[in-house]
Amino acid sequence: MAEPESTVVNTNVKQKDPSKALVIAVTTRAIFNLEQEHKLYLERGKEEYTRHQQGNQHKPLPPGTAFAFIQAVQYVNKKMLESNPAEKDLFDILVLSNNSPESGVRVINSAKHYGLEISKFCFVSDEDSTQYLKSHGVKLFLSADRTDVCNALQRGVSAALVFQQEVQAPSTPLRVVFDGDAVLFSNETDQIFQEQGLEGAVQYERAMEAVPMGEGPLKTFAMHLGKMRRKFSQEKSPIRTYLVTARSGRDMGIRAIKTLREWGLAIDEAFFMDGAPKGPILAQIQPHIFFDDGLHNIQGAQNVGVPSAWVP
Repeated sequence: MAEPESTVVNTNVKQKDPSKALVIAVTTRAIFNLEQEHKLYLERGKEEYTRHQQGNQHKPLPPGTAFAFIQAVQYVNKKMLESNPAEKDLFDILVLSNNSPESGVRVINSAKHYGLEISKFCFVSDEDSTQYLKSHGVKLFLSADRTDVCNALQRGVSAALVFQQEVQAPSTPLRVVFDGDAVLFSNETDQIFQEQGLEGAVQYERAMEAVPMGEGPLKTFAMHLGKMRRKFSQEKSPIRTYLVTARSGRDMGIRAIKTLREWGLAIDEAFFMDGAPKGPILAQIQPHIFFDDGLHNIQGAQNVGVPSAWVP
C-alpha cells in the first residue's frame, strides 16, 4: 500500500482550474540545483540529508535546468491574464518531490525567494511518486531521475529527463524546441531507418507522404501549447515553438509539415537539418527548453548552454 502524498498548497499563488490548465510537474532536482545535496543523500543516507536541508532551510537553493523554463511559463500566464482576466487556459506548476515535508521546507522557501508561481508542493515518501501524476492532471513531467521519467511515460504522461547544467536562457517570450521523430511524432520512420538505412527511410516517407505520422510522447503537451499560442497574433504571442529535426527538408520534410497541418499545430519555425549538428541553430534560438530523443543532440545542446530534456 503506497503512503499518501503530503500536498502543501501555496496560498500566495492563485489556484488554477486543473481541468482547463496545462499542468506541469517538476521535481526539485529539475528546478533547483541539488547535486551536492543529492550526493550527500546517496553517500550518507536520508537522515543526514534531512538534517542538512533543515539546517539550511533559509538558504535559497541555486537555480537548476528547468528554472528559466518555469520563469518563462509564468510570463506567459501574466500575458494571458492581461489579455483576458477570466482566462482559464493557463500553465499550472506543481513540484513533485521524494523529500519528506520536513526537508521540503527549504524547497518551498527557495520558490518563494525567487518569486516562482508554484501552486502545489507534493511530498511523497513512496519510491514511485509518478503514481500521483494522473490524479493531478499532469500534461508534462520533468525529472532528473531516469526511472521516474520511464514510469511516467508508461503511465501515459508526457515526460522528459532533465540534465543538470548552468543555464543562462533569456527570459521572454517562452521558446520551446521539439525534435520530430520519437518526440512530436511516433518513431515509425526511425525504426525503418534502423532496419533499412537512409534510402529505405526516404522511400518509406515518399510512399507515406499523404498519411499523417503517429503521435509521439510530447504531442499532447505540444497541442496544448499550440492552443494557448492561438490566442495571440504571431507578433504578440508570448510563446514561440520550433521544430528542429534531423530529417532532410527535400526528402522527408513534406510529411512532417503535412502531419503538423493535419493536427492543426502551428509551429513558428522549422529547421530540417539533414543530419547536421543541432547545437549551432539551438545557440541561435536560445530556447528555454529543448526536447530530443537523441543523447548526442542533448550533448550538443548542453555544449552551447541550452537547457535540454531527453525523451527516452
